[in-house]
Amino acid sequence: MASERLEVQRKIAADPAAIFRVLCDPRGHVAIDSSGMLMAATGDPVSAPGDSFVVHMDREALNDYPMGEYDVTVTITTLVPEHEIAWTIVGQIRPPLGHVYGYRLEPMEDGTLVTSYYDWSSIDPAWKEGGIFPVISEGALRATLGILARTVARGGLDAPG
Repeated sequence: MASERLEVQRKIAADPAAIFRVLCDPRGHVAIDSSGMLMAATGDPVSAPGDSFVVHMDREALNDYPMGEYDVTVTITTLVPEHEIAWTIVGQIRPPLGHVYGYRLEPMEDGTLVTSYYDWSSIDPAWKEGGIFPVISEGALRATLGILARTVARGGLDAPG
């Protein structure tokens, strides 16, 4: 069986706290998305497992399924301040897909090693045979890390352009 998890890493020249602030803010998810699907978000920054926010999506960016615009609820499954954040998504599709996205942060000299992961090993059995995973490619995960690095280098989400 092929792997059901993607992981990519990048060193970012910032401390874990600065990176974690972007990852805990719903606006951060939209700002660093490389897929083009995340259009906007509604909700407050997250601080604990179980916290959630809504992301307004447009699947047409992937040009794979004609879902158009829709909303999903992002629910935090893991949150260890300045170390790890992970979440799952519940949207229109039933049963929920059950895939997990996340980041691990490891302090290192002159920055932080950031690991972005996407895991679909626990998806609902109804989706296992559908051949739709991974939804996001390894390249998209890498691109998102690049956008995260740029966002943090510019001073975060509230910094001018």
